[in-house]
Order: sequence, then structure tokens, then C-alpha cells
Amino acid sequence: MMIILNMWFIFLIMFIIGNLIFVSKNKHLLIVLLSLEFIVLSIFFFMLIMLSLIENDMYMLMIFLVFSVCEGCLGLSILVSMIRTHGNDYFQSFSLL
Repeated sequence: MMIILNMWFIFLIMFIIGNLIFVSKNKHLLIVLLSLEFIVLSIFFFMLIMLSLIENDMYMLMIFLVFSVCEGCLGLSILVSMIRTHGNDYFQSFSLL
């Protein structure tokens, strides 16, 4: 029981830290993408805890990993195209219009 509470606490700390970085450090696109990946990692850890507690199959984790890898590739492609067109990853260096 104590191990489960420790895992919940670790998940909660990971999720809160990822959200705090996402909200406060939005100057560079790379930092925003890394904080989003940290949030995805914490959600993966949470799903791993939940699925192991109910002793269910881990197919849902594989589907979640596939979607998180696709999300990471999309973010990386946006970062690369932004650096090629604007020369840096500052949000202030380009306009959205």
C-alpha cells in the first residue's frame, strides 16, 4: 500500500512540474515541447500504475506510446521548420497572421 502511495505522489509531482514549466517557460518552442513530453511521460507512468493495479493487459499502453511518438514527431517537425524559416525558436520572432 505504501509503494502505491509513493507512486501516486511521484506521478502527481511529475505532472505538476510539467504543467508549471509549460505555463511559465513559453519563450522557446523547444522548452514547451520538452515540457509536453514530460507531461506525456507522467501520464504514461500513471497509466502503468493503474493498469498494473487492476491487472489488465498493457495494450492500451502501446497505443498510448504510438500516439505520443506521433505527437513528438509532429512537434519536432514544427520545430525544424520554424528554425529553417525564422532562424530560431522564439515565439516572438514570427507572427501568426
